Amino acid sequence: MPEYKLTVNGKAMTVDVSPNTPILWVLRDSLNLTGTKFGCGIAQCGACTVHLNGNPIRSCVTPVTAAAGQKITTIEAVGSDSVGKAVQAAWVKHDVAQCGYCQSGMIMTSAALLAKKSNPTDADIDQALGGHICRCGTYPRIRRAIHRAAKIAAAPSGGAA
Repeated sequence: MPEYKLTVNGKAMTVDVSPNTPILWVLRDSLNLTGTKFGCGIAQCGACTVHLNGNPIRSCVTPVTAAAGQKITTIEAVGSDSVGKAVQAAWVKHDVAQCGYCQSGMIMTSAALLAKKSNPTDADIDQALGGHICRCGTYPRIRRAIHRAAKIAAAPSGGAA
């Protein structure tokens, strides 16, 4: 099998996997980063969302070949920057998670949204999270948390949760 060089959460790594192996399984099975969840396997639920060069992607359908030489960020490292940290703080403040299964994907997409649009509207949030499924139905709390995270991230000191 070929080797692929990846940068995952800021660390250079090499994996020896089949070229069509989805990034999700590289992360979970080869690198033991299990925060990224398997939901549907067909890019419809969003549970597997990670960042590829800062953009949210569905890792269950993205082959490792698409990530070779690219930067992957997972839920394990999203809080290492001020926006990701703000999203995580707001998630806790608004008690977003119930079962929590979809939350890593929701957080990853929300952090990517706020990195590009610091003060999103409800419509921006709905568009960014389109295709994410939360079976617990915490969508109103998710929206409130994203608005809160935008305020935290915009605060001069990084804000307080």
